[in-house]
Amino acid sequence: MIKALLSLMVPCGSVLILSACQPDIPETIQQGMVYCSEGSPESFNPQRVTSGTTIDAISQQLYDRLLDIDPASGELLPALATQWRLSEDGKTYWFTLRPDVQFHHTAFFSPGRTLNAKDVTFTFNRITRTDHPYHAAGGAIYPYFQSVDWGSLVKAVVAENSNTVRFELSRPDSSFLSNLATDFAAILSAEYAEQLLQQNQPELLDQRPIGTGPFFFKEYKKNQFIRYYRHPEYWRGKVELTQLVFDLVPDNAKRMAKLLTHECDVVAYPRNAELKLIAERPDVEVQSQISMNVGFWAFNTQKPPFDNVLVRKALAYAINKDAILDAVYFGYADKAKTLLPPTSWAFYHDLPEQEYNPLKAKELLAQAGYPNGFSMDIWAMPVQRLYNPNALKMAELMQADLAKIGVKASIVSFEWNSFRRKLSEFEHDSVLIGWAADNADPDNFFRPLLSCSAAESGSNRANWCDPNFDTLINQALLTADIKQRRSFYLTAQLYLDEQMPLVSIAHSKRFQAKSVKITGVTINPYGGISMAAARKSL
Repeated sequence: MIKALLSLMVPCGSVLILSACQPDIPETIQQGMVYCSEGSPESFNPQRVTSGTTIDAISQQLYDRLLDIDPASGELLPALATQWRLSEDGKTYWFTLRPDVQFHHTAFFSPGRTLNAKDVTFTFNRITRTDHPYHAAGGAIYPYFQSVDWGSLVKAVVAENSNTVRFELSRPDSSFLSNLATDFAAILSAEYAEQLLQQNQPELLDQRPIGTGPFFFKEYKKNQFIRYYRHPEYWRGKVELTQLVFDLVPDNAKRMAKLLTHECDVVAYPRNAELKLIAERPDVEVQSQISMNVGFWAFNTQKPPFDNVLVRKALAYAINKDAILDAVYFGYADKAKTLLPPTSWAFYHDLPEQEYNPLKAKELLAQAGYPNGFSMDIWAMPVQRLYNPNALKMAELMQADLAKIGVKASIVSFEWNSFRRKLSEFEHDSVLIGWAADNADPDNFFRPLLSCSAAESGSNRANWCDPNFDTLINQALLTADIKQRRSFYLTAQLYLDEQMPLVSIAHSKRFQAKSVKITGVTINPYGGISMAAARKSL
């Protein structure tokens, strides 16, 4: 199967041939890699999504950002920007761009120049300016940036010259630089966008991507595979893999079978129950990475009875987190008591843990007017994520717990892209989902998940808009003083514990399984995976 995926004939002109337009077959098979992923991407533009499945497949493979994040320290590093500075009032930033960065050369686009300031202004003005010709192309949906309210934050993005860009903000925002380093802030080609506009095909910008990353887009067959070739002029240096294929396999058991029969080189998200099996084999191994993430159970707080805080607290008391950690995470996770993981500098260490107390849950339900319980849905993700390796199993455990307090829970699931779309339309009663940090700033756990702007953009799965909470997290952004920011975030965590729009369940490690012949596949603690340094030994 690896040979089949890596050596399919590719059209060159009007004739199907095996050479001249791709590497020769032996080299392609030996130096190509097949990554078994759990689902199809929703888009090929990271600005348009928040799904980890999509981000893993596209962001660090096809694109670069102005800034990167040091995986060890969380500090910001130069990427497409080599330098940056800030005005005294904290509202203006200047970035100097890296010279001689080449965009992808493909069958559908031949760049006439290298990266310059026009590409940066195009990338971000598209998001923030409603009058931009590309703002509504494919739908005016930029969930991460909308969740952190960039529309009101960024007043202007200006090209001062070909290699200098100025961002003008309406207010200081201590998370601004960190957000530029997320996988969502990928830099696009303004030249390619202009070509598509002239062809009256602007929607293709997000479907046939052009970036500056280590691989370029070749082919996509929905629910089957994505094919990339290496970018020969990548600014960071030579990419070892000649070809990268994402084999799209939603079923976890099938992904694991493909790894063990050498049909895949790397598989995403092996279930924790399978880690021991993998460890016993000489030909495959497990990679792990401490990751800032949280798995949680969110209530649709705009739907009765979940608009009642007593009901939400009752449901929180009803679930046995210890049993969930044993049966779902197999001990490879820490019990969560707040959204922030313990490794965050803003984590509230003294916050009391939510206890398992069915009697207390029944009392609260009676106080809320539901002495005999009620019926509800629990939506369970159909895919495995690092923060929840088996949402269906978790839902079954919770279903049994809730039955003990008179609540009848039905479990609901759909195909992954349909699941996410319906979530964004708030059709759910409650959902088992989660979040993996995109940068080291605590704000990354609060605004994208629970702010009023996130409720508007659809990424706030609790559909919760509380002005008191918004005030706390917004005040934390107006100062660069860590002690002051931490104080606001501690208060915010206490407030969440009182209001309970969601129940934080676990913080897990991230795992992937791979052939021992594969090295250099980077699992980042912030954001998606990178194949730029991957190589395959013979």
